[in-house]
Amino acid sequence: MDRGRAVDLSGAEIRGDLEDHNPPIYLPRQRAAVPLVALDIGGTLIKLVYTASCGDGEEGGGAELRFAKFERRRLDECFQFVRAEGLLRCNGGRPSEGNISLKATGGGAYKFADDFREKLGVCLDKLDEMDSVVSGANFLLQNIPGAAFTHMNGKRKPVNVSPNNLFPYLLVNIGSGVSVLKVTGNRKFERVTGTHIGGGTMFGLAKLLTGCKSYDEFLQLSQKGDNFVLDLIVKDICGELVCQKQGLSTSTLAASFGKVITSKKKLTDYKPEDLAATLLSAFTYNIAQIAFLVASLLGLQRVFFGGSYIRGHKSTMENISYAIDFWSQSQMQAVFLRHEGYLGALGALMSYGDLSGENITLEESTEKEPLRESASPVDGTSEDEQNDSNIFPYLLVNIGSGVSMIEVIGKGKFERIIGSHLGGGTILGLARLLTGCSSYEEFLELSQKGNNLSVDLTVGDIYGEEGYPKIGLPASTTAASFGKVNSNKLSEYKVEDLAAALLNSFTYNIGQIAYFVANLSGLKRIFFRGAYVCGHEKTMDKISRSLKYWSKGEVQTTFLCHEGFLGTLGAFWSYENMGIDSLAAHEVIREVLLGAPYTGQFPSLPVTEELENGENKTLEEEVESLRRDNFVLKAELERLQRENAELKSKLAGSGEATTL
Repeated sequence: MDRGRAVDLSGAEIRGDLEDHNPPIYLPRQRAAVPLVALDIGGTLIKLVYTASCGDGEEGGGAELRFAKFERRRLDECFQFVRAEGLLRCNGGRPSEGNISLKATGGGAYKFADDFREKLGVCLDKLDEMDSVVSGANFLLQNIPGAAFTHMNGKRKPVNVSPNNLFPYLLVNIGSGVSVLKVTGNRKFERVTGTHIGGGTMFGLAKLLTGCKSYDEFLQLSQKGDNFVLDLIVKDICGELVCQKQGLSTSTLAASFGKVITSKKKLTDYKPEDLAATLLSAFTYNIAQIAFLVASLLGLQRVFFGGSYIRGHKSTMENISYAIDFWSQSQMQAVFLRHEGYLGALGALMSYGDLSGENITLEESTEKEPLRESASPVDGTSEDEQNDSNIFPYLLVNIGSGVSMIEVIGKGKFERIIGSHLGGGTILGLARLLTGCSSYEEFLELSQKGNNLSVDLTVGDIYGEEGYPKIGLPASTTAASFGKVNSNKLSEYKVEDLAAALLNSFTYNIGQIAYFVANLSGLKRIFFRGAYVCGHEKTMDKISRSLKYWSKGEVQTTFLCHEGFLGTLGAFWSYENMGIDSLAAHEVIREVLLGAPYTGQFPSLPVTEELENGENKTLEEEVESLRRDNFVLKAELERLQRENAELKSKLAGSGEATTL
């Protein structure tokens, strides 16, 4: 049916101002008498690409690729647009004849095929979504000058991509959820992983927290806000004196929404602009962090970002670019695409006239799936069978307000690898705003009574009851946390359901990142500790499930839950038993507290600080004081260990159990 209707890309170029978002693409040699139409029907939006004549005749003037988008819940608006633009003149047929087909991809191509047939009289020629997204990205990168660019420090720079030096690259497609693909050639790719915390999560929470009605409104709000009002930064934890002595940036982000925990403010007391700014930074940094970890695992330096939730928004691109540059120490580059939201639709359009039959499956393009999808993992926990002889090396994941991940290779030998700003502080901060709960325990109780599927978007919601079997995603897989939120009225949702969705989204996210970090470091054992995990059965259960799922049971998960972590001495004792026995106070702060990268507005401080009593205390004097304090604590620790040994001996002598 499509013979002779291929898209002619010769001399293709972007028309209009290069700063415009989604400008037309001029095709000087394209026959335009019969329009070509392709759709990408995703979880939230319908993206449409079509050709339109630029001249009076069939041959004269060429054609343009034009772009339009609609909310999926307003399907009738898409139908009206197709009729109004005369896009049903395919093959000279008429809708009533039933011989018109439109190229379509995305889960909605399957779910809404009957609606297109009934309302427009057309059939949808369904194409695989991942294959279409990759084809669309390659089309832009190989054929359209100026399609790729970087956005760093407020400056936008075009990237000249050589077709001979394009592959391999990582493509991070941010839709309602996020898909991460390794592209090695034309129609050669593998979907290596994904995350349920994406654009749908940002927009869903934005509706509930700010009352906004559209994603563009949310982005506009974020431009006017200050995330420092709600975010917990290193300065809030350590104070400026400690920060400047340890060489820390006072504005490093420690926990998104972390300040809400200690605030007496209610949701209505916060400005919508500040809430929007906090949401945007929280989730763009998280997506960038996952992209960095995956690129590191695959040995890739170039990362392209696409998807309809970028929208050419400067702050979004700035956050992603800074995070990638920070974590990679300038070894990786975040590159963006001019028509980032239309990759799937463009790829579907390119299939017109393709008679090669090379619409390959993912299985044919994939040798091995190195990473796993963000899904509902299988239950299971690991037992603690460690002893001093085989404990090292391991990954220590400390879940407090933020999350720190430390590789411990021996007694007193450790290195902080990375941190995450989406931790317990984020969970409880958002929980207080959304549910009004006053404690983490109350939040957990609420979550056990709720159903996250009331607000979470699943693969089944997008693709139907069959799910997406081609890449192994069942219908029950979470595609986008909070992606099903349609109303901006918080009162329309049960607090129990919101709590359940919060617990699922962030605990699985922590588990996924921990797995990536362990995989990157070649570690098979992960220890979890911290106020927001230890002793909380449901939190530990969900983290255990996620680790078992992503690692296929190859990573051992252990939780450190005992009363020794309630006090300072117990904490030092636990560190010694875990191998971190020589922690000077300045190294604790430097290696443990740091979270996600964040460029703040606080100036750097001098090395010395004027104390309240008017005396200057040098860094050397402070370190010496800390060393003396540490010596006293160690002496007390040794005394406690001797008493513990004596107690064990007495118990053994009396025939009672010796395990304490």
